[in-house]
Amino acid sequence: MEATTTRSVARARMGSGLVVTVLLLPFGGYGLARTGVVPEGTTIALGLLSVIAGFVLLPALCEERAPFRHSSSCLTAHTLTGERSVDLNRIDTVRLLTTFSYGSAYRTLMVRDTHGVRLGITTERSRRKLRRAIEKAEANATRGVPGPRVSRAARAHLGLAPGRGLVVHTVLAFLFLTMSVSLYVAVVLRLGGQ
Repeated sequence: MEATTTRSVARARMGSGLVVTVLLLPFGGYGLARTGVVPEGTTIALGLLSVIAGFVLLPALCEERAPFRHSSSCLTAHTLTGERSVDLNRIDTVRLLTTFSYGSAYRTLMVRDTHGVRLGITTERSRRKLRRAIEKAEANATRGVPGPRVSRAARAHLGLAPGRGLVVHTVLAFLFLTMSVSLYVAVVLRLGGQ
């Protein structure tokens, strides 16, 4: 289990590093354009491709995809970076990631265990399993065992808290996404215009 966990964490870091590299490509293109190696419009072209690839790939790197395997203590699923198993008896954090597509919100529960393995939960079956694991961990927390840190929005999405936190989270996620994409595009256009 330890070797599998280490490989899973390493693949996840490699995938995240690749996406960050894609997001940084326009800045490399800017440097090459300044030295005359590539045409000046390269920065803008790389930037537009990078923003699409980066902001689509980054959230999808650790989302669960079929086939799934559930046991009493683990959730195992394939992701873009390979198979991952999250130990439900050792949940460290749970937070909600909200992205937007075609006018609707798309929600992923990001679960991280104490081994450092992250898995994005998207299916109803996995959400039910996660909810039971959190309820069990919180019941044990009353006996002195520390429970997992679960964000307010994740609690609302799982039905463990009132839905008000979900509305605030959705608005903040939308504002953060639009501001970060706008800022990134503005910087790329500024560099491309020189």
